Amino acid sequence: MHDEPAATNVEYGVAPTDVMASMSGLDFVRAIFEGKLPAPPIRQNVEPFDSTAEKGHVVFYSVPGFRHYNPIGSVHGGYAAILLDSAMGLAVHSALPAGSGYTTLEFKISFIRGMTKDTGPVRTEGKTLNVGRRAATAEARIADANGRLLAHATTTCLVFEIPKGT
Repeated sequence: MHDEPAATNVEYGVAPTDVMASMSGLDFVRAIFEGKLPAPPIRQNVEPFDSTAEKGHVVFYSVPGFRHYNPIGSVHGGYAAILLDSAMGLAVHSALPAGSGYTTLEFKISFIRGMTKDTGPVRTEGKTLNVGRRAATAEARIADANGRLLAHATTTCLVFEIPKGT
């Protein structure tokens, strides 16, 4: 199945606001996944691969490693938080029209099973629950290669019009 991420030269950065505002959310997310726009710098920490996006739905894989360990010898919860928050936010973004943006207002994570450097590839899936003009909700799940649930989360995001000329 998915053993290791393919070696790629990923450009990290932040797309200009006017570029983001000119594209539908789905086109924007896909452009990042396809390397047509820079990947957000936070992705350097989790190195996602095999990323796909449909309207309101994203999936990507990542491999937890020793570099993600906390002092007690397992993968830090921040690793799961990055994956889950990213999946939920990108799912919301993929459902927005051109000229709209979002920001996370809150999210809740439940850790079900611990991860280690031996867990292997994990699959993170984010889906919107509701996308309105001012707020959106979404959920995400992380599962191991056997489909066992490792963590899940929900979020509420603020939806806004991207300011013109910034």
